[in-house]
Amino acid sequence: MAQVQRMSRLMVKTLRDDPADAETLSHKLLVRAGYVRRNAAGIWTWLPLGKKVLDNISRVVREEMDAIGAQEVLLPALLPKEAYEASGRWEEYGDLLFRLKDRKGADYLLGPTHEEIFTQTVKDQCTSYKDLPVMLYQIQTKYRDEARPRSGVLRGREFQMKDSYSFDTTDEGLAESYRLHREAYIKIFNRLGLDHRIVSAVSGAMGGSASEEFLAPAAAGEDTFADCPNCDYAANTEAVTFGLKAVDGSAHPAAEDIATPDTPTIETLAAQLGVDASATLKNLLVKVDGEIVAVGVPGDREVDLGKLGEHLAPAVVELVTAEDFEGRDDLVRGYVGPQGLAKVRYIADPRVAPGTAWITGANKVDTHAKNVVAGRDFEVDDYLDVVVVEEGDPCPKCGTGLKLDRAIEIGHIFQLGRKYADTFSLDVLGQQGKPVRVTMGSYGIGVSRAVAALAEQTADDKGLSWPAEIAPADVHVVAAGKALQTELAVEVAEKLGAAGLRVLVDERPGVSPGVKFTDSELIGCPKILVAGRRAADGVLELKDRRTGEREELTVEEAIARLTA
Repeated sequence: MAQVQRMSRLMVKTLRDDPADAETLSHKLLVRAGYVRRNAAGIWTWLPLGKKVLDNISRVVREEMDAIGAQEVLLPALLPKEAYEASGRWEEYGDLLFRLKDRKGADYLLGPTHEEIFTQTVKDQCTSYKDLPVMLYQIQTKYRDEARPRSGVLRGREFQMKDSYSFDTTDEGLAESYRLHREAYIKIFNRLGLDHRIVSAVSGAMGGSASEEFLAPAAAGEDTFADCPNCDYAANTEAVTFGLKAVDGSAHPAAEDIATPDTPTIETLAAQLGVDASATLKNLLVKVDGEIVAVGVPGDREVDLGKLGEHLAPAVVELVTAEDFEGRDDLVRGYVGPQGLAKVRYIADPRVAPGTAWITGANKVDTHAKNVVAGRDFEVDDYLDVVVVEEGDPCPKCGTGLKLDRAIEIGHIFQLGRKYADTFSLDVLGQQGKPVRVTMGSYGIGVSRAVAALAEQTADDKGLSWPAEIAPADVHVVAAGKALQTELAVEVAEKLGAAGLRVLVDERPGVSPGVKFTDSELIGCPKILVAGRRAADGVLELKDRRTGEREELTVEEAIARLTA
């Protein structure tokens, strides 16, 4: 059956100029090429060309998920509160959750992810070990009330996602389901033509243990990942760790208070004492579920609040305010030190190892203390890696300096374990006739986000340039303008369509050849076939959109080349 779309009938309006609010390349080009249109902040309409690309990505995802034995379902997007209240995520998600009430006052949400509902579904459908293992997936619209939706479809409040879930009776079974998904994801992203890295990650609000992200390197990426140039180590910066190594601190003299007037910051302290900031100990005060906690890091490093939040999840972490110091004589703003903080939990980065000596606050105005040794003058309640990772930090695996790059998260896989099974008492009858608690995995792919990631990685100064697997058409046939050229273009397009190719043919009357050529490059199909100056001789020009290579071919040669 012919698969020919005429541009004269296609609902597409290309733009010559970038949208005023667009910051990223994908945002600019997807709007200019007529793939998407903005309805509101973070809410987008997928126009015919965009829907074709979205559907092609979904097709690839479905094929590879089906290949590992996963079964497709479709769960509701409108969900009752009770399941998420039971898991604790009704509160944990905070302002990211879209909440609403029905006419009777019952609470609902628009699903950001579906662990709870999948768990309940399997609990209802699977009662014996004979029913497992099972892997279920859906391609569904998800909702998150982003504070600052931006970058077009990269960070929206409504987005398309493939989420799948595995259910096994043993940890070994979970490991196998995880392996199958990991291999399927590699095949999916390879087929899509996405350059990607697999990195260690943290689980966040999802919960669970083992966790890896699939990242697409791109300047527009909102994730930063660390990559070792010497070994195979790669991790999201929130997952990079620094080993705790105690040192011998016995040679350090006793701690001593020193006058340091007007030095409430690390910068002013280091300048007055003539020392490097790395010799000082920075103590950041935060509130964890309302309780004040001190976090100690070397003075030349910054606390990664996102990393700290991941370590302490589901607790809410926020910075203290001036009001929090009221009535707290033990907390001297700008001069806090870990020694003497009896009423405050003290968390330290592993770089503040036992035996290391520091210059830090003396808990007195205009006073610091030197020779303050960890493990001798103060105790650390918890060691957590909480500093912002910097270029050159040692690789946890081999010690080589790490490289940092920006990337877009396109996939994430988790070994959830029994977190949700425990919440909903998901048991099946085991081989011994006794209940067995099920263990789970969770696996996500950002389908709409993959469209933007591909645009970021493959576009050039002329426009989009899609990989063949997901392009809206295999070939874009352009009629230069005259009646003979248009007739030949349509004829060739029909023959290509009959041969099974997806064809976009630009036979628009009254549109100049220059506009048609510009649109063909902006839209970005892999091959562009032009019926131009030699149309009367039955000769066409075939152009490769990615490389720019051109060659003249007869109609028969062009059809043979494109259908080979």
